[in-house]
Amino acid sequence: MDFLDLAKKRYSVRKYEDKKVESDKLQKILEAGRVAPTGANAQPQRLIVIQENEGLEKLKKGANVHGAQLAIIVCSDHSSTWKRPFDGKDIADIDASIVTDHMMLQATELGLGSIWVCFFDPAVIKKEFNIPDNIEPVNILGIGYSAAPVASSDRHDKQRKPLENTVFYESL
Repeated sequence: MDFLDLAKKRYSVRKYEDKKVESDKLQKILEAGRVAPTGANAQPQRLIVIQENEGLEKLKKGANVHGAQLAIIVCSDHSSTWKRPFDGKDIADIDASIVTDHMMLQATELGLGSIWVCFFDPAVIKKEFNIPDNIEPVNILGIGYSAAPVASSDRHDKQRKPLENTVFYESL
């Protein structure tokens, strides 16, 4: 599948079948995250895979993955993230986002739905999953078999701003 077609195919799924994601598909998704680029190749991502009922119940205390049978808590280890020397910017969120995007698109290519969750209580997630202070949960990727109507790939023609509203050449 052409990359742009794949990117347009992906949408946020908010209703999932009660069906587990197969381990071979999970491994491909995790491998996509592993090969994602990170600043200075520091690889600060720490991925917590949640697929057992007990873990999914704990996750519900601080986040809603809309019934996805697989969730990956994408964390960054601040003790190993690259920091920009000019202003000290810690790129933990950027690295975690690249890893998440790679996994999300791999899930799409495998015929799975996903939802990228940033609306969660980090204190609850840290407590429930024993996450140490130097590790930050950045987002949660819910993955599974969609039980919702498929969103049209053509939706981007109406829901996205035209390029001329977001792209500037040589100066803003």
